[in-house]
Amino acid sequence: MNRSFYQFTLSFRAGGKDNLMAQFAEAMFKDLSFPKDETEFDPLSRYIEEKVDDCMLSTVFDELYKLYEERLNQ
Repeated sequence: MNRSFYQFTLSFRAGGKDNLMAQFAEAMFKDLSFPKDETEFDPLSRYIEEKVDDCMLSTVFDELYKLYEERLNQ
């Protein structure tokens, strides 16, 4: 079974305060409306862009999604 992007990104929560991926994961975890079951780039990207959260930067999302895709294709 493939994990959702949300499930994948939670693994980055333990990073330090200066780690942008950890900040993204923490903000995503606290966002109760985040699409937790979504796996596709476009709906997630649209959500991130519309959310406009200083801790959920679209550039960090792009990096995380690239890692997510790489792990799925292993």
